[in-house]
Amino acid sequence: MLSSAAPSISFPFHNHNCNGNGNHHHNYCIAPPRFVIRCAIASASSPKKNKLWKQGEHPGRVSENSSNRRTPIKNIKKKLDRKANLNPWVNTVTEALSESVDVKQWSRALQIFEMLKEQAFYQPKEGTYMKLIVLLGRCGQPKHARHLFDEMIQEGLEPTSQLYTALLAAYCRSNLIDEAFKILNQMKTLPLCQPDVYTFSILMKACVDAARFELVESIYHQMDERSITPNTVTQNTVLAGYGKAGKFQEMEKVLLNMLDSDTYTPDVWTMNTILSLFGNMGDIESMERWYEKLRNFGIEPETRTFNILIGVYGEEQDV
Repeated sequence: MLSSAAPSISFPFHNHNCNGNGNHHHNYCIAPPRFVIRCAIASASSPKKNKLWKQGEHPGRVSENSSNRRTPIKNIKKKLDRKANLNPWVNTVTEALSESVDVKQWSRALQIFEMLKEQAFYQPKEGTYMKLIVLLGRCGQPKHARHLFDEMIQEGLEPTSQLYTALLAAYCRSNLIDEAFKILNQMKTLPLCQPDVYTFSILMKACVDAARFELVESIYHQMDERSITPNTVTQNTVLAGYGKAGKFQEMEKVLLNMLDSDTYTPDVWTMNTILSLFGNMGDIESMERWYEKLRNFGIEPETRTFNILIGVYGEEQDV
């Protein structure tokens, strides 16, 4: 006998979409649309009565348009063929979870994940936790990310540097820099979870965005102690931060270090940042000086570079 079981599972929670700033002030329950997962289950049938009807041969039914319709037997056979290759329940739930992550519906993703953990086939996986922690960080939910991280450890998964960095990034995105430093200090105590250049770069950007420049020098010092060299992207971030804050002496110090480095050399993004900063100040002399110096260094200007120069000279002429 063939039967289909279609359990309806509703979630009495509000579906949160992640907006641009990731702020969610309410965490209460309302009635959402029902989320239904259906799966087909087939049981063994008697070999004597097992007859597969061909299209158009179903008893008592002959239709000239049958070629344009899928018969009930074909529908069931399609489900059975699918079941032979994979578990429909597993496939449906994991697809729903991935879809929620892709569209940044963090609350719905957590609901589906909780349902997934209740199944007999569930096994904790680092990749699943990584995706959810990153999602929660992007949606401004660092506390949920921390809870998920602690839950992962309780389930027996070993933390990694990448997972700790994802958790640290979640706090940085919400401008909780002090909490992020606590995670950094915790990483230092774990031999297999030591911070790397990406960990420090994320923390550096958060400090620059928050104008916590006293912490920037501390991060540089910690990186130097561990023989970790910043990359060009990190240096460009610090460079732009100093410039926007009007700390031009510190900015030029970073720029000179980049010119002397073999690992984090300036690029065209560096050039555009410097020209834009000095141009907006009306310091044409410094802008031209650094343009020539960076050209001599081997950096080729791009279209945006010329647009910056044209804009600055146009404003200067109007004055």
